[in-house]
Amino acid sequence: MHFRQVPTVCCFCGCGCGLYLHVSEGRVTGSSPSRNHPVSKGNLCVKGWHVHEFVHAPNRLTRPLVQKDGRLVEVSWDEAMDTAAQGFQKILDRHGGKATGLLSSAKCTNEENFLLQKLARAVFSTNNVDHCARL
Repeated sequence: MHFRQVPTVCCFCGCGCGLYLHVSEGRVTGSSPSRNHPVSKGNLCVKGWHVHEFVHAPNRLTRPLVQKDGRLVEVSWDEAMDTAAQGFQKILDRHGGKATGLLSSAKCTNEENFLLQKLARAVFSTNNVDHCARL
């Protein structure tokens, strides 16, 4: 069995805790704190200890889905993006930007979150932006 530890940074919030992902036979199987990391100093919160679990989760979405006739149907990325854009455009035309909001992810980089808030403000004309990072 081939086992290795891959150094990385936790993706659940902006703290930047250092950790190791445990990889065995090409699958991420666990995580542990980096003992000498300047931020986390050998510690992890409960999210950090379980950071690996979403990678191979059986219910993780890996392809875009669009609702058609009351059912979620797998579609191409282009169709999914077109459907989302059309839905947002209808809302903007009827109710304006204040009727929209964008929710980001702590798994995104700071740069990606910055771009999302710029999109919200410049394109959707809304300040309704939030994220899921709760410590």
